[in-house]
Amino acid sequence: MKVVIVGGVAGGATAAARIRRLDEEAQIVVFERSGHISYANCGLPYYIGGAIGDPAALTLQTPESFYARFRVDMRVLHEVTALHPERKTVSVKDLTTGESFEEPYDKLILSPGARPTQPKLPGVGLGRVFTLRTVEDTLRIKEHIRRERPRSAVLAGGGFIGLELAENLRELGLEVTIVQRPRQLMSPFDPDMAAFLHSQVRSHKIGLALGRTVEGFREREGGVDVLLKDEPSLHADMVVLAIGVTPDTALARAAGLELGVKGAIVVNDRMETSAPHIYAVGDAVQVKHYVTGEDTVIALAGPANKQGRIAADNVCGGDSRYPGSQGSSVIKIFEMTAASTGVNETHAKQLGLDVDKVLLSPMSHAGYYPGGQVMTMKVVFEKGTFRLLGAQIVGYEGVDKRIDVLAAAIHAGLKATELKDLDLAYAPPYSSAKDPVNMAGYMIDNLARGVVKQFHAEDIPALPRDGSVTLLDVRTPAEYGRGRVEGFRNIPVDALRERLGELEAGRPVYVMCQSGLRSYIACRILAGHGFETYNLSGGFRCCEAAASDRRLIQRCAPCGMDQ
Repeated sequence: MKVVIVGGVAGGATAAARIRRLDEEAQIVVFERSGHISYANCGLPYYIGGAIGDPAALTLQTPESFYARFRVDMRVLHEVTALHPERKTVSVKDLTTGESFEEPYDKLILSPGARPTQPKLPGVGLGRVFTLRTVEDTLRIKEHIRRERPRSAVLAGGGFIGLELAENLRELGLEVTIVQRPRQLMSPFDPDMAAFLHSQVRSHKIGLALGRTVEGFREREGGVDVLLKDEPSLHADMVVLAIGVTPDTALARAAGLELGVKGAIVVNDRMETSAPHIYAVGDAVQVKHYVTGEDTVIALAGPANKQGRIAADNVCGGDSRYPGSQGSSVIKIFEMTAASTGVNETHAKQLGLDVDKVLLSPMSHAGYYPGGQVMTMKVVFEKGTFRLLGAQIVGYEGVDKRIDVLAAAIHAGLKATELKDLDLAYAPPYSSAKDPVNMAGYMIDNLARGVVKQFHAEDIPALPRDGSVTLLDVRTPAEYGRGRVEGFRNIPVDALRERLGELEAGRPVYVMCQSGLRSYIACRILAGHGFETYNLSGGFRCCEAAASDRRLIQRCAPCGMDQ
């Protein structure tokens, strides 16, 4: 059996190695148009910033080491220019010699990946306008910085690559501004959670020009003007386009393979395309979202590697199935860690799902053990069924651990109420006896049992201020004095029982505190005395963060420096 693989990075390299482990006699040929195989896309920004010092560390294998270990014919600088399903061959061009030839196959695996999205804007091809996707892109940017010593950079796009590159350029001393059309960074996060990311980025003197549309680029005074719609232009010494990636499916389109969302290759759960004997994996394929069942494209390394293994199993006569992509991800933003899994509240509502959520601010480990830090968690679930839909966490320690637990719970089909039952490891330096994931489960279980009812920050503007309800803030007077929501009166929770007479009987009471814990206790006190109560999910802390962020975005100057 002869297997040809187009693309030698995550999915392609994984498929090649797996085929060899299953079939010692198979002939395996991989064509990779770049000069490197099996490289770590996610590490590229960190080489630019110097956290990774050796460029060789970016490539997990070389063609020589891959051949020595797996006897796979890895041909770099070879571009597949056409597929011929009818005669089971591919056309290939040797980019070193210019020679073109056809290569036959018994089975073909497409792993072409994705390319940086490059809108057709004036100036996209300028020498100081870069993209970052391959090792060659990285070396080009690194050399430009070494040679030209730029003092400023504009990054068009605030996703994973944009944020990671912003951090690394800032660590090199550059003034950095992120500009993008959406009014928030990182689309996997809801706006209320993205507010914490914005605060972290601003604290490191990175400018945010959100809600701005880039219309082109123009060279001026040894740098680049970034032209914005209905705004003054931004000027910088260099620009990096990081506005996302597009499935690289020109070969599949020309060969008549079925394409779907965003032009991605349609595959079944065996990773088979619409053409016989042709499989496809990685960033170029359309997948089912594991939570919602919708067709989507999720360009992440984990799914690409899993799909490569599944395609290899099936090429070798097995019957492996891909269950879908969940979109679990994590990112470092200076000292902060942000992670998400499943779908966020915004997307769930767009799909018409009836959703609710809890927000909490637990410590990363036991509060009495030194060094604990607050994290912010948001868990999204379906009303009525309590089906887990997704989660987002922002913090400084233990974030990755909790998001992985929640990702596993979603995959296993646990209900949100069952999070309370998970038996999770505890020692004071690592967690609390009630782990943050358990705490989320307790909160949702209370909602399910009717022990507490809640309201959210977005409900506050509509609360009546005519005396028909009681608005109550149970923080300390000092906290209340530092910031409060208009209309909420202050009675500290520890004085509440003694001051019940100050509350009008028969009126619903909407209660807030800093994080939602003391207000929950206040709700139980009040309920015990016959009051109807509602607890503010996430507390004043989340409410204030979101409100402050909205104000900054609304008034931020076109220069992007909105700190």
